Amino acid sequence: MPEPAARKRDALTPLFAAIVCYGLFRVVLFFLAPFIYYFGGDMMGITLPLLLSAGISSALAMAVFEGRPLADVGLHWREGSGRNLITGFGLGAGAIALLVATGVAAGMAHYQPVPNADISLRATLFMPILLLCGAMGEEIAFRGFVLQCLMRGWRYWIAIVTTGVLFGWLHNDNPGATVLSDVNTAAFGVLFGAAVVRSRDLWLPIGMHFGWNIALPFLGAAVSGLTIRVTGYELVWTTGDLWSGGQYGPEGSVLTSAMLALLFIAVWKVPVRRGWLYLLDGAGDADLPAA
Repeated sequence: MPEPAARKRDALTPLFAAIVCYGLFRVVLFFLAPFIYYFGGDMMGITLPLLLSAGISSALAMAVFEGRPLADVGLHWREGSGRNLITGFGLGAGAIALLVATGVAAGMAHYQPVPNADISLRATLFMPILLLCGAMGEEIAFRGFVLQCLMRGWRYWIAIVTTGVLFGWLHNDNPGATVLSDVNTAAFGVLFGAAVVRSRDLWLPIGMHFGWNIALPFLGAAVSGLTIRVTGYELVWTTGDLWSGGQYGPEGSVLTSAMLALLFIAVWKVPVRRGWLYLLDGAGDADLPAA
């Protein structure tokens, strides 16, 4: 969906609102994460606070600055929302599956059993829920009010690249992070921002984000430097870090860089159902009934 050609822009007000929203997100996350980590353990402490903090900060920002509900950032469930979510999931999961299959077929990687792997069925079934919470939390935090508000006052591509760079930079503290992993993660942020513009909802980028993240552990690979055991096998690379991503996992490799190029093309080519975003499209469809 192209950007409106001509309009009077107020760059400072949207920037102020976006900074307030993001700052509130960080504050809530700072206090909430240790509490959930203490009672719920590592994975709950990493994922659930993201969703709660993003939801709280974005809901408050929408209420204070726009007088609108949180769902208006692209979370309305209407006709086509499920299709966009499934399409995104297929793109994300399919892309990482293709990457791993390429590595194995080329002899750059192979599978081996994990000695004394402590895998429980309960944890394996519960993990997708937590990863979905994490993906939704990051998409609401970065591609919700913050990105859409910036796009009101800035050119779309400037807002998307800016929030994408922030998204990549904040993953710099993950185990095994490198310059290439930061660049790839920032590119993912730009990709998800482009998906918002294309679908006019958050369901397409949420699906892509979740599909990529959930496929990684089931394929025996690390997720942004985090090892999540859901099977008794692990993917072992026999090439250097440039191709494998090292400790960070495939997301820190040139293979992911190439896959990102394909995903950018796919986002603009796959059929999606256009949603509605109050911050970008105005109030014209504000009262459309949910599907």
